Amino acid sequence: MAVDLLLGLQWGDEGKGKIVDYLTKDYNIIARFQGGPNAGHTLEFDGIKHVLHTIPSGIFHKEAINVVGNGVVIDPVIFQKELTALSKFNIDIKKSLLISRKAHIILPTHRLLDAASETSKGKAKIGSTLKGIGPTYMDKTGRNGIRIGDLELDSWKDKYRQLANKHQDLIEFYNVDVQYNLKELEHEFFEAVEAIKSLTFIDSEDYLHNAQTNNQTILAEGAQGSLLDIDFGTYPFVTSSNTTAAGACTGLGIAPNKIKDVYGIFKAYTTRVGSGPFPTELFDADGAKMAKVGNEFGATTGRPRRCGWLDLVALKYAVQVNGVTELIMMKADVLSGFKTLKVCTAYNYKGKEISHFPFNIEPENVTPIYKSFKGWQEDISSGDNFEKLPQTLKDYVAFIEESVGVKISIVSVGPDRTETILR
Repeated sequence: MAVDLLLGLQWGDEGKGKIVDYLTKDYNIIARFQGGPNAGHTLEFDGIKHVLHTIPSGIFHKEAINVVGNGVVIDPVIFQKELTALSKFNIDIKKSLLISRKAHIILPTHRLLDAASETSKGKAKIGSTLKGIGPTYMDKTGRNGIRIGDLELDSWKDKYRQLANKHQDLIEFYNVDVQYNLKELEHEFFEAVEAIKSLTFIDSEDYLHNAQTNNQTILAEGAQGSLLDIDFGTYPFVTSSNTTAAGACTGLGIAPNKIKDVYGIFKAYTTRVGSGPFPTELFDADGAKMAKVGNEFGATTGRPRRCGWLDLVALKYAVQVNGVTELIMMKADVLSGFKTLKVCTAYNYKGKEISHFPFNIEPENVTPIYKSFKGWQEDISSGDNFEKLPQTLKDYVAFIEESVGVKISIVSVGPDRTETILR
C-alpha cells in the first residue's frame, strides 16, 4: 500500500492541521515526519480550537493511529502539556499515539543554546522560535544527541549530564546575557520525561513497513513549509529539517517508490513569520487587512505574520521540488472584499525577467512582477459547492492551476473542518 504525503508549499502556517484532520477519515495512520514544537497545527471543530505542536493532527479521530516519526525532535515538557490538553477528550493515548525510538529529544540546554546563539547574532538574527530545534538537530548530525530509545536504558541520565555540561560550556562561549535556572528547568524536564515513558515506543520504520504490507493507509504529515527547507528554502532563514517530500523518506523510513499522492497546501495569499526575504510582502492597507481578517498570528509563538500577495514563482518552485500531485488552497475567504487582487507571475532579477526561483531573493536583487485580477465581494465562508462560488474566485483558481500545472482539489473557505469545499 502506497503512502500519501501532505506538506506546506510556502513559509509554513498554510493550514496543514485542518486538512490532515479533514482527511484522516480516509487513513489508518497519520505519521509526522520532521520538525519539532516550533510547529503549530491549528484544528477547529465543534466550536473548539485546538493547537498541536508535536502530536499528529489525526489524534482526534479515535480509529486513527498517530505516529511521531524518527525525523521529529521532541521537547518532553511541551509534549506533556499537549497530552494534558488532550486528556479531557477521552482519547486512548497509549493506543492511538506511538513514538519512534529514533526521534531525538530537546533538552533544556538546547533551548538555552538557541537563545544564546540568536542573541549573539544581534540585528542579523534569523527569527528562531527559541524552542531548541536548531541545536537539537545540530547534536543529531554531530552524533551527540539523545533519542527516545535511550530513555529505556538505565544509563540515559549519565548521557544527559554529559551533553548538558557540554551545552553549558557552549553557552558561556557565546558570552551573552542569558538568564536561567537550570535546576528548575531540569526538574520540569525530568517530570515530563517520566510522563513520556508511559507512552508506547516503536521501531517506526518497521512498524510502517508492516502497515504497508498489511494494506493499511498512511498519510505522512509535514510541518513548517517548503520554503523553510534546510536545503531548498530561503537559507539561512529556514528551519533545521527537510520540510519537503524527501523528508518523509528520511523522517519515517519510507522508501521513495512507496510514495503516491503528494498534497501541497498553500494560502490564497502569502505569509511569513520571522526574518527573511519576502518579495510580495505588503506594507500598506491591503497587507494590514489580510493580517486582520486572516487572524495572522503564529499558532506557536503568537508573533504577527507578514502578509503579501500570492507568489506563483515560489509556489511553482515548491510544486516542482515536492512532485505535488494535488493542490489545496486555504483561506480563500480572507480575500473576500478586495476590489483588486494581485499575483506575482515572475521576478525582475537584477534587471532581467525570470520565472524560476533563484538562489537569492533579497529585495536588492528581486522585484515582483504582478498580474491583476478583479476581486470578489461576497462572503464565501458558508459555501459548500465550488460552482456556486463567485466567478472571479473561480477565475483566480483556474489561473493558478494553469500556471503551476496541478489541479486545486480542495478550497478552504473558513477555519472549521466543515468549511471545506471538494472539487
